[in-house]
Amino acid sequence: MLLRDSLPEVKTELPGPKAKALIARRTEAMPPAIRCVYPIAISRGEGAMVEDLDGNIFLDWVGGVGVLNIGYSHPEVVKAVQDQTARYFHGMVNIVTHEGYVALAEKINAIAPVKELKRKTMFTNSGAEAVENAVKIARGAAKRPNIIVFSGAFHGRTLLTGAMTSKKAYYHGLGPLPDGIYRAEFPYLYRAPKGFTREEAVDYYVNRFLAVFEESSPPEDVAAVVVEPVQGEGGFVPAPREWVQAIRQICDRHGILIIADEVQTGFCRSGRWFVSDYWTEWGCAPDIIALAKSIAGGIPLGAVCAGASIADKVPPGVIGGTYGGNALACAAALKIIEIMEREKLDRRSGEIAEKLCSAFTAWQGDFRAIGDVRGIGCMMGLEFVRDEKKTPWPELVSEIVQDSVRRGLIVESAGVYGNVLRFLSPLVISDAQLDRGLEILKAAIAASIKKLS
Repeated sequence: MLLRDSLPEVKTELPGPKAKALIARRTEAMPPAIRCVYPIAISRGEGAMVEDLDGNIFLDWVGGVGVLNIGYSHPEVVKAVQDQTARYFHGMVNIVTHEGYVALAEKINAIAPVKELKRKTMFTNSGAEAVENAVKIARGAAKRPNIIVFSGAFHGRTLLTGAMTSKKAYYHGLGPLPDGIYRAEFPYLYRAPKGFTREEAVDYYVNRFLAVFEESSPPEDVAAVVVEPVQGEGGFVPAPREWVQAIRQICDRHGILIIADEVQTGFCRSGRWFVSDYWTEWGCAPDIIALAKSIAGGIPLGAVCAGASIADKVPPGVIGGTYGGNALACAAALKIIEIMEREKLDRRSGEIAEKLCSAFTAWQGDFRAIGDVRGIGCMMGLEFVRDEKKTPWPELVSEIVQDSVRRGLIVESAGVYGNVLRFLSPLVISDAQLDRGLEILKAAIAASIKKLS
């Protein structure tokens, strides 16, 4: 049986002897700040499955933290990259024009739902670089200095995106951080003020956004608002439709651009190609989209797509980079988009989401610790709490993660309080693998609650 068709099977203690040896070498060779909580040393991966050095097989519901929507080692993507290596590895786009960069830019321009119909795209090496260049494009076009970001946000670990990221544990002791970044409160409806209806909660968060103009920066100095349509590290918290529409109206009134950080949400994860496709239907498409992760299936690549009138205002030399739009990455991305379109992975994402939502919602009746089930498409999160006061229970989530991996399922935590489990499985997961993963996760939740109660 091919690995991609397998089910989880743990044959040794974790880590096994070969994995343990490599992890020991890692400890000696790498900074401890680059952490890994999983006792796994990968040997190979196919589809949604991973085999470690000791022959243990795991179902991966993390997918490189959203990188592997297409799965591990898709044979057509492997061949596309191999074919490109025979021609050339790299062509620096400031020196030579290469077909892959142009063709991929044309494709992103066609599918990325930014507000302006005429679009232009540039490429970077990562999501953080994409967000950083999106900010540079916005500032260059608007000729304004300031940016508004949100509580719970994660945009990267560079100096600028580190300032934009809410959780300052990522930058403890590493200041000073860049100026011109101001923070509003993200609409976290599950933790809205007690007793608020949905409408009252949305109004509350809109007013908290408006307060930034009074307390931090006048609107005429704000170039852009940068928002994750579904917060990733922040706990898989989706931005409500009514709030997005209100922010779009406010930004239009003041000439402020909206940057959608779709690094984690993009490429069919949400049941659409991008969450911004939903925004477009709601009449509030973003002006700029930052993309990365699943765009190239694991080869480093990020992208920024902006309306042409915005992109054309950026001064020469301000954006770009040596490796952005690398030929191998572009070849992978073009093939991945072709496969996603042909296999309708946006539709498959919706099918997975329907099964997940049904199971997770039913589990709320079994486990009082599950306080909230939320997300868009199959970018879903489970928030765990100790009591009716919604006290976060991160220790439980840590135990669930470890119990799950011992049973053959890789899952990951998230959230401001570390009390959310997130679902980022490859979209090529089979129904049998999905069912098995749900069985494992439910058993891990039950065992972990029993252990900690």
